[in-house]
Amino acid sequence: MTLDWQNDTEYLELVEDLIFTDEVQSLKQYKQHHYSNRLEHSISVSYRSFLLAKKWNGDVRATARAGLLHDLFFYDWREEKMGEGTHAYVHPRIALKNAKELTEISPLEEDIIVKHMFGATIAPPKYKESYIVTLVDKYCACEEAISPFYRKMKLRALSFV
Repeated sequence: MTLDWQNDTEYLELVEDLIFTDEVQSLKQYKQHHYSNRLEHSISVSYRSFLLAKKWNGDVRATARAGLLHDLFFYDWREEKMGEGTHAYVHPRIALKNAKELTEISPLEEDIIVKHMFGATIAPPKYKESYIVTLVDKYCACEEAISPFYRKMKLRALSFV
């Protein structure tokens, strides 16, 4: 699936005040899932979630914005331990704190950000938009980590033929 978010004016209108900030743009310096950086991941989660929320009559604004900010933390989670608890528990709270410093966050957006690790954490989301971002986040993580690896192995196998 080609993500043409840069040409989707409806999406851009919802996130343009956030996506080009220094804070969000700085996410490109952090590796996310082996073959992607955190900015690419966050945009992918945000845009795909926006499309699903639109299709399922959800709050597209909250979904797009919270999807973009769900991993707004500024450290390499593989190397640094931040606070008490697992990364799955801690980073959504750090992302929420950072998001609140960047913009006003609605209760729906807060639930999306804090609960996006459901499955690895206990507290379930309260809203369908939170479930959308949670599931899209997992999908994107798999796609970002597995698809490039699969292509690499396929090319390697073809080189032996």
